[in-house]
Order: sequence, then structure tokens, then C-alpha cells
Amino acid sequence: MGVVTNIFRVTSFLMVAGLSYCAISCRPKSQGAEPANNTQTAAQYLAQADQFYSQREDLTSVRQGIILLRQARTAEPGNYEAAWKLSEFDYYLATHTDNSDERDKTFRDGIEAGKAAVKLQDSKADGHFWLGANYGAGAQSSTLAGLSSIDDIRSEMQRVLQIDEGYQDGSAYMVLGLVHLQAPQLLGGDPQLAVAEMEKGLRFGKTNAFLRLHLAEAYLKVGRKADASQQLNAIISMPPDQNYLPELKEATAAAKKLLNQTGSSDKS
Repeated sequence: MGVVTNIFRVTSFLMVAGLSYCAISCRPKSQGAEPANNTQTAAQYLAQADQFYSQREDLTSVRQGIILLRQARTAEPGNYEAAWKLSEFDYYLATHTDNSDERDKTFRDGIEAGKAAVKLQDSKADGHFWLGANYGAGAQSSTLAGLSSIDDIRSEMQRVLQIDEGYQDGSAYMVLGLVHLQAPQLLGGDPQLAVAEMEKGLRFGKTNAFLRLHLAEAYLKVGRKADASQQLNAIISMPPDQNYLPELKEATAAAKKLLNQTGSSDKS
């Protein structure tokens, strides 16, 4: 997932969080979800896909959810929720799979699903956000693709901010900050601007662990070690939210690793 070719990679694993992350929307957990048959409505497919996503640490569940969302789109091609959720599921799978072929294909699929969502509902934030997320993380396999994606990522995230500034707990600001943090200076990269963007996002994302993680990375880039330590320790001390356990687990592991690498502590 180089710097420009993987706009969303966190220091130790995925951006996402990456652009991650992130800040990935979650659904209430449900046990024993079963694949849908071929006669269900789009709403039924969506409900079952949500159940599988609640078990997303098992990538088999994510793959099953993707199948269901494709069935939902077949049942109702104009269903906006099916399109943007497919882009989201694709993003999660692509940023977690160890199979490079699956990763590349799934990013492409996520971009196509995001474009479809934007075409269906340009005035809603979800499609723009996940389209931009897939643009960013999908650039990992090609330097040229990474360079050409920067404007696309910025455009989609600026659109998100126009629609809903606080979307996904400030995640659009996080992504814009990551572009400044990881892009070459020639293309607008600037760690100080990265800090400024992510601090804007923090107004909406006090509990956004990935936002705090990337803000800490930006603080370290500009020499603000104490501020970085504060953000990292805030992640580690976050109370668990049952709907966001996989994301908090990833962010906490990355925060601890970064603290160890920098020699930071609660008293930094």
C-alpha cells in the first residue's frame, strides 16, 4: 500500500486508513448471518451485507458482504446505498488482504462503485468519500497512478466538506491532511498544512482514532513531539466502542509502535 503511491498507508500497516481510516462506518453486530438467495429485495441484501460487515475482521465475511451488495445492485441498479457501501466494503477488503491481485482488483471495483454512487446522488457525502478513499489507497501499485490521483482525492474530499464538514468524524480533513503529509512538495505536500487540516478535523473527531494517529505523524514531521505523544496516548486510552473494535485495535497497535519508535511517553 511509496509515499505517493499509497496515500492512505499508516506508518505501520494501512492508512486508512488509510485514509484508512480512518473512521470506517460500522454496523450493529449480528451473529449467524447467512448468504442471501436470488429472490430478495435490495433492502434485504443490504441488511445481510451489514451483518457480515460487523464481522469484518474475518475477511471471508467482507467478501460475502460484497457478493450481497452486488446482488442488491442487480436487484435495484439505482440504489444509492448499495453503491456507496460496495465502495466501502471494497476499500476495507483491499486495504486488509494479503493477495496483491485481489487488492488491485478490489480497489478498481471500489472506484467504479464510488463513481456509480456519486452519479446516483452527487449531493450526498458517502459516495464522494469512499470514491476518494479508493482513489488514494488504490494508487499504491503505480507511482504514475499515485501522482495522477492526488487531484481526484482532493476534489472528492473537498466535495465531502461542502456537503457535510463533519462526515465520518472529520475524516475528510484527515484525508486532505494525509495528501499534504505524503505528497511531494512539488505537488503541494507540506507537513505544516497537514497539521492544519487534521486539526480542523479534530473538532469533529475526538474519538476518531485514525485521525489522531495521522495527526501524531504530522506533528512528528514538524518537530512537535510532545503534541504527537499526546495524540498517541489519547488513542491508547480510548474506551472501547463495540461497533468500532477492529478500527480501534488497529489504531492502538500503530500508536504503541510509534510511541516505541519515538521514545515518547505520557510525560513527553
